[in-house]
Amino acid sequence: MADRGESIESMEQLAVVWWAMVLDRDTDADVRDLPGIAVRWADCRFAFWNCLTLTDVDADTALVEQRLGQAADIMRAKKHPGFLWLFEDLLADEGRPRVRAAAERAGLAYAFPGTGMAGDLLPVPESSHPDLTFVRVTTDEQLRAYADLNSRAYGFPLEDGRDGLLGSALWKNQVHAYLGVRDGAAVTCAATVEAEGRLFVVLVATAPEWERRGYGEAVTRKALYEGAKATGLTRATLHATEAGAPVYPRIGFRPNSPIHFYALKE
Repeated sequence: MADRGESIESMEQLAVVWWAMVLDRDTDADVRDLPGIAVRWADCRFAFWNCLTLTDVDADTALVEQRLGQAADIMRAKKHPGFLWLFEDLLADEGRPRVRAAAERAGLAYAFPGTGMAGDLLPVPESSHPDLTFVRVTTDEQLRAYADLNSRAYGFPLEDGRDGLLGSALWKNQVHAYLGVRDGAAVTCAATVEAEGRLFVVLVATAPEWERRGYGEAVTRKALYEGAKATGLTRATLHATEAGAPVYPRIGFRPNSPIHFYALKE
């Protein structure tokens, strides 16, 4: 098990960053801190911006089952689908083996795994890769390329990713978002954003045909380098998918809580 404090930090970083990301999409978005549940729901087509997470620490089986039922009810009331992010290390030990069955009873289906990570690793050296030129996202055209890379990497329709990012002043100004460009085409992307004294890495993606060439690591290092240079921060956090998880320890991140993503049953 990871340090409990780092697992709490991981959950709290999600709540902080998604507060800004969701309200950036829609100032009337559902952003609430309920007992045991943080709601960060833009109700847009980009499913990652439709998020709930459980916030109780050491919740027993009965309380987790109650929270899962409440979360499923909130999700059913929304127009667009999204995910419940469940940080395993926040649960009481006795509840962990039972959580998936409890989620099924609440009407939730397991979607995919992830891992929280953090490290006091900044500053990092400036990144380079012989195939890539790095370009900061400052225009709508570049933001569209960033959105499309995420849609392709995560299997979303292109319009879903664009609904999550296009037109965002936040992403073109406050987020340190970078494209890795090869032969004039964007093939990878990563971003960092300041979040309560940390630099949070968000929406790293590489075009499927260009994977396993070190592009994702290189562009993540670039976003970390530029974010740290701009903010002076020394600690960074992120939430990794299963595919991306092997990359980040090479940069200096340490895994903490496993994350389980759940969607409503179809």
